[in-house]
Amino acid sequence: MKKISERKRIVVKVGTSTLTHKTGRLNIRRVEQLVKTLADLQNSGHEIILVSSGSIGLGMGKLGLTERPKDTPGKQACAAVGQCELMYMYDNLFSDYSITVAQMLLTKYILLDDRRKNVENAMERIISHGVVPIINENDTVAIDELELEVGENDSLAAIVATIAKADLLIIMSDIDGLYDRDPHKFENTSLIPVVHEITDEIRKLAGDVSTKLGTGGMITKIKAVDIAYEAGIDVVLMNGQNPKKLYDLFEDKSIGTLFHAPS
Repeated sequence: MKKISERKRIVVKVGTSTLTHKTGRLNIRRVEQLVKTLADLQNSGHEIILVSSGSIGLGMGKLGLTERPKDTPGKQACAAVGQCELMYMYDNLFSDYSITVAQMLLTKYILLDDRRKNVENAMERIISHGVVPIINENDTVAIDELELEVGENDSLAAIVATIAKADLLIIMSDIDGLYDRDPHKFENTSLIPVVHEITDEIRKLAGDVSTKLGTGGMITKIKAVDIAYEAGIDVVLMNGQNPKKLYDLFEDKSIGTLFHAPS
């Protein structure tokens, strides 16, 4: 198995819990640290693809809303407004390190039909120019996630990793990794550093652990791992509260849970 430091093309997925405070407002310091770290990794020779949530939260702030809309059109409106803010933020922050970004708004339906090759070709050309693709679910038109609250950006990130022929998928969440028991409910828990197979026991553990922010949970991470495993792609699940921990990961230190794809 290749060391993490030897992986070239990396898909990094960041969720709402990584990008925002508990108030739902943008965590400016954390986002700045994330971008700085990703830019540094890109400069060191890695190819970074960023799958980012956060458009609805940013849209809420821009529209002066204090609560997430409960109706689908309201969420669509927030997503449409917030996506502009999201890309403006990333464009400004990455430009400080002389890195250009590109927006790619996708839906899982596009990625599963005959237009998938078009996405692959576009992504390859974008990456060849040294540009960081920033990908999000197109929540204005793809309303499954909005209605079902299932955290589809985890699956989207895994599909993107497959299309991009990535060497590694990193999912940054509000939990350190997969535990033997739900750390939100129990005190004496142990982090599982490596998972070689998604067994029924692992699925049961995932069903007991949920994130408190955003729309996802551990079970959506396992679903993403299933997709990545089919393409032979390893997945790291790690806490996104300190983006600088990515440096430790790429220095081959044990961070989070490594889901090692079967050979």
